[in-house]
Amino acid sequence: MKKVNQCLILAAGNGTRIRTIAGGLPKPLVDFRGKPIIEHIVQRAHRAGIESFVIVVGYRSDLIRNWFEGRSLGVSVTCVENPDYHKANGVSALKARSAIHENFLLLMADHLFEPETAETLIQQPLGSDEVILAVDPNIDRIFDLDDATKVLRNGDRILDIGKKIADYDALDTGMFLCSPALFDRLELATKEGNCSLSDGMRQLIAEGRLRALEIGEGRWQDLDTPEALAHAETFFDPYLHHEPTHESVASV
Repeated sequence: MKKVNQCLILAAGNGTRIRTIAGGLPKPLVDFRGKPIIEHIVQRAHRAGIESFVIVVGYRSDLIRNWFEGRSLGVSVTCVENPDYHKANGVSALKARSAIHENFLLLMADHLFEPETAETLIQQPLGSDEVILAVDPNIDRIFDLDDATKVLRNGDRILDIGKKIADYDALDTGMFLCSPALFDRLELATKEGNCSLSDGMRQLIAEGRLRALEIGEGRWQDLDTPEALAHAETFFDPYLHHEPTHESVASV
């Protein structure tokens, strides 16, 4: 099995729910424990074994691009522009299609996670045209259940996904191991120029090609609001590790 070495990060959204504390910054550059959220995401994925990153930017993309230029993160970074960042996140994923040709890790720019969880995910065998979603069965520990994307499973097969589904037994952590076939499913799901990741996942569900991987006691947090950011300050303590910096190679 070939090592997964590439990661797609969706970082284009306008972050309206966290804007009161953002100080005009796009959400990926909002501070968490002394450095931008996006730096935590990249460094944690790097610790899991990822060396090449494609980051889709949109809202205040100039600030994100400028931040990456010359930044010492020890990884290769390519920024892809999404001028339609006001649309759903599936549109952002599709913007990166030409930059990704092998299996890849898909992350959200505002979902904090433990490196060990990402490492376990990218080591999973992935069938042709499959996607594996890391799911959290510990529903009672979620900070904002109403905002979470829910998942219904049968064994390791996902039967349904969405924020509003009535029956569910796990939560979507925002971490996916994907084959490039994801882009085909997003194209199929696109209506009037718009689609969400969940729309694409439902295409895979219909084919029986969306699998679930339980993260066990692994911790994660969607940093979508000031309250969620404050919760993560205590939720991850003492789980935050020292993350050294190195020279980066950026392509913006």
